[in-house]
Amino acid sequence: MIALALPAQTTTEEGFVPPTIEEAHPPNILPWNTEYGVWFAPGFGKQMLLVILSVILIGAFFYVASRRGQLVPGKLQFVGEAAYGFVRNSIGKDIIGGREYLKYVPWLFTAFFFILVNNIFGAIPLLQIPSFSHPGSAYAIAAIFYLLWIAVGVKKHGLRYFKLAVVPSGVPWYIMPLVVPIEIISNFLVRPVTHSLRLFATMLAGHLIVMLAGSAIEFMTLSGNVLLQGTGLLVLGGAVAMYMLEALIMVLQAYVFTLLAAIYIEGALHADAH
Repeated sequence: MIALALPAQTTTEEGFVPPTIEEAHPPNILPWNTEYGVWFAPGFGKQMLLVILSVILIGAFFYVASRRGQLVPGKLQFVGEAAYGFVRNSIGKDIIGGREYLKYVPWLFTAFFFILVNNIFGAIPLLQIPSFSHPGSAYAIAAIFYLLWIAVGVKKHGLRYFKLAVVPSGVPWYIMPLVVPIEIISNFLVRPVTHSLRLFATMLAGHLIVMLAGSAIEFMTLSGNVLLQGTGLLVLGGAVAMYMLEALIMVLQAYVFTLLAAIYIEGALHADAH
């Protein structure tokens, strides 16, 4: 499974050549502008294909799981209900609370499973690339929730929300000139950036680690040096452990992103109480 991520230029003749960030993202399947190279070129790529595939898989699974609702659920219905209940109760109800949380459960539910499936793609041979290892996809979903929690705050409190969001209660007036700019930067600039970068950077780093381990194993195996070949076995063991750790992080990042989204929505709803 690691060999699928090996870059083409790793050779024993030139010495070990580590993979680059550009190699972490395959070329576009249907490029329509290659002026800026693979990293920045717009086009229909493998990651876009996986995003579409994830929507189909998620929609198909929950449609099949819920189409024949029974009082005593079957295995598939039980899994679907448990998955929905996890997001509804453990994230929506526990974080947002009250009676208002239900209207935001569809947002949280969609985000959690969309991110989860696209992350898990990175652990599946042949697919083997997490969609959110590309910054564009992470920025897009973070921007959606950025606009959502601002809209929630404005709907609940009117334009007064922006004052509530940047002027903490109980702070002496003479400290306000220092606190307010910090709150503006923190809430409206840093928060959406870190919300996206946390997901993107983690997925990209894990993908690069697997690529690096695979490249090292190939290099050591083909080196013809018995000592290096033996070391390659140790690297293989470490790569398997990192692979399993990365699979766990894929799940955790979906949970963390959705949890933070719920926290931001709760903060917008109850800005006057903070």
